[in-house]
Amino acid sequence: MGHDYRRIADRIAADIAAGRLQPGQRLPPQRTFARRHGLAASTAERAYGELVRRGLVVGEVGRGTFVRAAPPRPGGRALTEPATTAPVNLELNYPSAPGQAELLAPALAPLTRPDVLTDALRPAPADGTAPAREAASALLGLPGRVLFTGNARQAIAAALASLVRPGGRVGVEELTYPLVKEIAARIGVTLVPLATDGDGLLPDAVAAAHRSAPLSALYVQPTLHNPTSVTMSGARRRQVASVVRELNIPVVEDRIWSFLADGAEEPLAVHAPGLTHVVDGLSKRVAPGLTVGFLVVPPHRAEEAADVVRSGGWSAGRFALEAAVRWIEDGTVARLVAAKRADARHRQRLVRRWLGGFRVRCDPRAYYAWWELPAPWRADTFTAAAAGHGIAVTPGPAFAVDPGRTPDAVRLGLASAAVADLERALATLAGVARGGPGGR
Repeated sequence: MGHDYRRIADRIAADIAAGRLQPGQRLPPQRTFARRHGLAASTAERAYGELVRRGLVVGEVGRGTFVRAAPPRPGGRALTEPATTAPVNLELNYPSAPGQAELLAPALAPLTRPDVLTDALRPAPADGTAPAREAASALLGLPGRVLFTGNARQAIAAALASLVRPGGRVGVEELTYPLVKEIAARIGVTLVPLATDGDGLLPDAVAAAHRSAPLSALYVQPTLHNPTSVTMSGARRRQVASVVRELNIPVVEDRIWSFLADGAEEPLAVHAPGLTHVVDGLSKRVAPGLTVGFLVVPPHRAEEAADVVRSGGWSAGRFALEAAVRWIEDGTVARLVAAKRADARHRQRLVRRWLGGFRVRCDPRAYYAWWELPAPWRADTFTAAAAGHGIAVTPGPAFAVDPGRTPDAVRLGLASAAVADLERALATLAGVARGGPGGR
């Protein structure tokens, strides 16, 4: 009877759990492993594949297979909810302005009146209410029809599900928002990594990928791209828009962090209004606990997109819509945005102070930094070393679309930690990086 590759994977997994195989340690090449244990090469390949599926190891083309830094987390948690008990969490990235609760509370008070509350607790349609549509249009200033979801992640899911059938291909930047990978897997679409440079997505990469096999849509973050914080120039946006218009490729434009950029560049939607579906929301502008997602679609696609929002159960709550209208109309959102812009700049100054000697890509307006680690650090081993000092960071491979091209980098979320904790963490991480993997 042949060897069961799952039992072989179980034995390796046990060695990892017991610490006999350390984070960052390289496993033998598959053929060497097969020869050493008297296995067929195909069995060894399947065992290694099972370990990758379990999230215990990561395979890198041309480099080998390495033990991950930590046990896997359920998909999508790293950037959406506490996934660690580390004292300083630089994975989460939800900004909070001083006195935020005091600013938000007055608009909620009228909603507690029984007559108002009765109406606010009724279900809301996908296109919200007339006051919500008016307030959102004023806030976003975008062409198209506004739909409402519970949060921006649901708006992304709704946009992609309405545009791409299962089995379709979606072009994305080669580093992208990790939850987009999870959404794509759930709705059965394939992400196609597209090359970028210091100005963002390369138009030629879009055209080449579409010629290879038609793309059903693009998902892009042209303003303060997460994780690199790159913002496309106006010229690059016009070039990308020209390509998608020529090839008739719908675009999902994620603008969730654009409020920090102060309208520096026009949205892609301005240059390709008939094709672009804009995702935005209030979780970063306001607060994650009571939020609304916006999906602005070309008018001819409003009905189909609304159907997807309803069938997915992604409609916004009416209470949240009512609160959002009040916060937008009374200037609360504008005041919070101004405070968070100032806070982001202050936190970026701390990054420059402590990490100035390293290869760190960041925009002074952004709430995150992309740290390309010095050799011989690897993303997983540095993440493990940071955790050993009570600091949680997000390893670069979480953002990589191509599993064969995993960057030795980490993303630092700057928004959630208290400023004093952030500064101590940055100083500690700088020391860890200088000390090398064998340092103490």
